[in-house]
Amino acid sequence: MRICLRRREFIAALGGAAAAWPLATRAQRPAMPIIGFLDSGSPAASADRVAAFHRGLGETGHVEGRNVLVEYRWAEGHYDQLPVLAADLVRRKVAVIVAGGGPSALAAKTESMTIPIVFSTAADPVEIGLVASMSRPGGNVTGIINLNVEVGPKRVELLHEAVPTATIMAGLANPANPNAEAISREKQAAARSLGLEFHVLHASTEREVEGAFASLRQLRAGGLVIDTRSELLGGLALRHAVPAIYQYPEFTAAGGLMSYGGSLTDDYRLVGNYTGRILKGEKPADLPVQQASKIELIINLKTAKALGISLPFTLLALANEVIE
Repeated sequence: MRICLRRREFIAALGGAAAAWPLATRAQRPAMPIIGFLDSGSPAASADRVAAFHRGLGETGHVEGRNVLVEYRWAEGHYDQLPVLAADLVRRKVAVIVAGGGPSALAAKTESMTIPIVFSTAADPVEIGLVASMSRPGGNVTGIINLNVEVGPKRVELLHEAVPTATIMAGLANPANPNAEAISREKQAAARSLGLEFHVLHASTEREVEGAFASLRQLRAGGLVIDTRSELLGGLALRHAVPAIYQYPEFTAAGGLMSYGGSLTDDYRLVGNYTGRILKGEKPADLPVQQASKIELIINLKTAKALGISLPFTLLALANEVIE
């Protein structure tokens, strides 16, 4: 009898241990890596870029919620908040930081010299101190650069072609952006070469953006070249009857006259791909900075008609897309 009891006790104990095995296995399973997504804009204005980022991640087998988590931090146009948001991601011990724009990348790099950082920026990453060189970034930072700064003067030329009678133009910039002054200088030089008077307006909040649009009439500006992010821009340009050009296609879709710049959805897909590769073990120092080469001109013909502008055929022929 004693032997039978011991046998039953042994079997019961064995069964209890077996039931506990799945719990122990789950406890030992490693936590999913966390990606920190740091951006100077807002989630609504960045929806297409975030979707493209996830497509790039998917190319490496990473899916948010399944085998990776993403912590989003949005500065909503307040560049002075980027260091605070970057520090918060570092405290979260994220595996990689994705930085949208040069200011975001610089804030992230200042906070950590070890966490891998993947950026998308229009600024020269060597010039602003993000990487040692394009082919051999070194350190913990790499990413994708687009041509939005380089083609800034071209936006002035395209707007002049659309409204050739305008002799005065204005530029709208966010003074909190560290690159704002250099970008404005290039546009002023382009305007002077075309014989145009060019005024730079500064706005860093939605209220200031609306105020800047209201001041265009006093300046007698016949066109506006925009370099600050805002979800209101397309609608404001149409409401104030201002022929305006911006770098992002969302602006044209919302009622702006034209957009001309690099494809940010392409950029962010590549950023997602690089992020996934780093999660798999590759090092930022070994991933060369890629330069995007795709430039898109999008024209809203409906807006042109609403503004009473007859666009030349030569300009329409250059467009990658015409919204009718």
